[in-house]
Parts: sequence; C-alpha cells; structure tokens
Amino acid sequence: MVVYQVYPRSFQDSDGDGVGDLRGVAARLEHLAWLGVDALWLSPIYPSPMADGGYDVADHTAVDPRFGTLADIDALVARAHALGLKVLLDVVPCHTSIEHPWFRDHPERYVFSPVDGPPNNWRATFGGAAWSPDPHGRGWYLHSFYPEQPDLDWRHPAVAAQIGAALRFWRARGVDGFRLDALQQILKDPALRDDPVATAPFPFPLDPDYATLEHRHSSDAPDTPAALAALRAGAGADALLVGEVFLPTARVLRYLEHLDGAFCFELFFAAWEAPALAAAIGAAADGRLAWVLANHDFPRLATRVGAAHVRAAALLLLTLPGMAFVYQGDEIGQQDGPPPGDGAAGQAGAGRDRAGRDACRRPVQWDASPSGGFTTGTPWLAPLDPERRNVAAQREDPGSLLRLYRALLVARRSLRGPVTELRARDGVLSFRRGAHRVAVNTGPREHPVPRAASVVVATHGGAPEGVLEPGAAVLLAV
Repeated sequence: MVVYQVYPRSFQDSDGDGVGDLRGVAARLEHLAWLGVDALWLSPIYPSPMADGGYDVADHTAVDPRFGTLADIDALVARAHALGLKVLLDVVPCHTSIEHPWFRDHPERYVFSPVDGPPNNWRATFGGAAWSPDPHGRGWYLHSFYPEQPDLDWRHPAVAAQIGAALRFWRARGVDGFRLDALQQILKDPALRDDPVATAPFPFPLDPDYATLEHRHSSDAPDTPAALAALRAGAGADALLVGEVFLPTARVLRYLEHLDGAFCFELFFAAWEAPALAAAIGAAADGRLAWVLANHDFPRLATRVGAAHVRAAALLLLTLPGMAFVYQGDEIGQQDGPPPGDGAAGQAGAGRDRAGRDACRRPVQWDASPSGGFTTGTPWLAPLDPERRNVAAQREDPGSLLRLYRALLVARRSLRGPVTELRARDGVLSFRRGAHRVAVNTGPREHPVPRAASVVVATHGGAPEGVLEPGAAVLLAV
C-alpha cells in the first residue's frame, strides 16, 4: 500500500478564506487516483485551539469548523471510496488539548503530580519542563509536548473506553483506519522516576533541551502494548493501524503486535549516502515497517536531499517492500519556503507553528497562478514558487517528477519479495527484489548498468544507454 499524506490546512481551499478544508480535499481526490496511490491520511481535522497545528484535540468526534462539517467528511470518504482510495484519520492518543472538556471535568483521566510541584526531571519534547501548574488549581499536570497538551493517563480505564468509542464513531462513518501519533509517549513509568542524563546522542533529531536526558522513564513504558491492544480493540480487527513511534527500529518491533505498520525513521534521517541508506534499510527487516522520507514535521525531501536527488529518492522509496508514505507536494518536488514572518508568508493568524515547522507546510502548488491554485483568497501561508513547479505543468510533461512518481506506482505493483543482495559500493546502493534489481547512484561518478537487464523505470535518460549518472536511479528486470 502507498499512502498519501494530506495536511488539510495546506491542500486545497474551497471557500476562499485562505485555509484548506475538507471540501477542497474532496475536490482534489482525482489527483490521488490518477497518481495511483492506495489511500490518503488526513492530518487532524478535529476541533482544536491550534496550539500545535491540530494535534491538540478538543473533541475527538467532531470536525473543526475551519475544515468543514461531519457531512463534509462523510462526502469525502464516499468520494474516496468511489475512486478506490482508503481513508485514514490521524489519532492523537497521548494527550488532548487543555481546552478539551475532559481536562476540566475529568482530571482523573490525566497524569498529575503526586506532590506540589514537578515530581521529577522530565523534559517536554519541544523543550522546557514537562510539568505545569493546573489552571484549575488541582496541582501540576504532565505534558510531553506543549503545556496546552496535557497527557492522558492510559492506566485509567476511562481513557481506553473513551478513545475506543471515538475510533468506533469514525469507523461507523466509513473511515478505514488510523495513523496513531507519538505512540512512544502513550505510557510512562508509573513511579515517575527521574530520567538519567544522556550519555550518547539519540539517532534522530531532538530539541537540544530534550536531548540532555535519556528518556528511559518518561516514554516507551514496558506495558505500552496494553494501550495498543485497547486501541486495536476500539478500531476493530479489520482497521488499518499505522503507528508513529519515534524510536530506533529495534525498539519499535514490539509495537507491531497490535499494529499493521510503524514508520521506519532510520531511512528518513539517513544521510543521502549509499552506506547510510543500506544500513537503514538493513535495520528494518520486519516487513510491517512503513517507509517514509517526508512529513509535516521536518524539512521537505527536496530540501534535505537536494533537487539533484529527488528523483532517485522517489525510486528508492517506492521500490522497497511494505507500506510507503508520500507527503503532499513531494511528487512535484516542492521545497521548504523561508520561515513565516519574512514578508512572503501570506496571511497571519491562528495555527502558525511556534516550533518552526511551517516552512514544510506551505500549500500544494496546483497551477502557475500566484496562489498556486490553492485558494481564491489570501493563503494562510504563501506558496513558494508555483510558477516554477506545479501539478498542472508536470502532469503534461512526460519527463517530469510527477510522471516519474506515477510510473513508479505502476511498476511497484509487479515487485515481489523481500530485499536481498543489499550492497553499497562506490556510492551506489543496490538491492534485489525477486526478479527486479534497484540501483541508486548517490555518488559523484557515473556507473555502468548491467547490459543483460531491461530497464523498467529510470530516473534519468542515461540508464537505457547503460550508464547510471550521478543522482540517478534505475529499476531493472533481471
């Protein structure tokens, strides 16, 4: 399965207010069907004060008016199904918004300090202490992320019951599954012990303050599978569940007992060098790990690997076994824009990200107009360069990146078997999948392509002539 991530705020605006919405998403679903993906994942659409881009949920069974209504999500799901697309919603099980009625009325569902003040040294993911005084005067509460996001206590039975009821609500409306946010934070040490000081760097990017500790007790508790079992029970056996677990693969595998997949972040953060890519792929031996090279939280793929390598990155992502996720706009090579507030960021307002991630959340560029076809109004965040790259132009260009993605999604359906013969030599990453071989040139020199093989998909024109150029990749039938 290939899943296309939709960040609704930046996908398509249907009413001219400058903010993407569900009717806009529904109007653009033909693009996903034409591209050839199997499903779409909608980042949170629930009512929210937008302290964290919608990941601070204030009601689990409603739609934020900025995005539309329940009738709009019903229509979107129906249209997606008519086009052969499954729909996944984002679920945030670790915490809620501080404005959720539960926090006011049911403090027993949250993690509170047993003392008058912070009970330990835990740090929040975005920096600072993970404990704040309760505005209702009930002591100090835990927040693994922003203070506006109090952590739920998954050891209280009402939490599993209420979140399970929300999952059943959406399943009854036709939703096919869920992407589960920040699962490593869902359960913590019940004794609230201090985290030890970090003695080695974490393999993925962290806030510098958060990185000072080894998060042995504030995340990834041994009984986490119990919470995952409750999520599975709520969603149903036939729901697709994909977990975001921001941990090395070796620590992710135990989460898969109750999930259909979990993101592999080793490949996401690997340097664009053949040995690093091979090591990341080799570490993810379990076929239920989902491959991802971009999302709404980190610099875009084209910004990270460079324009010279985006075609090869697409071929690598879409020839690996297991699920793959494509972030909106990557199929046309969109890049990060300047930080908002520089005079080119469009309309100010609620929802701006204070962690600096809006650079990778600029609207999809559908055409060459100043707004990129995203809105008839003033966009909440201005497109970067629609005149240079947009869907309409690339759809008509047989040599475009967009058309390459489409060709890869067709070819992907004929690939079988696990990765074998994984090698990294002289800047070239190569591996075999059954009757096919993949070669990705990450280095500065040309390399020969086996002449006995037939080219199925090549990122550059040289491969059919037996040469793999720098920055090129090829899928071969051998």
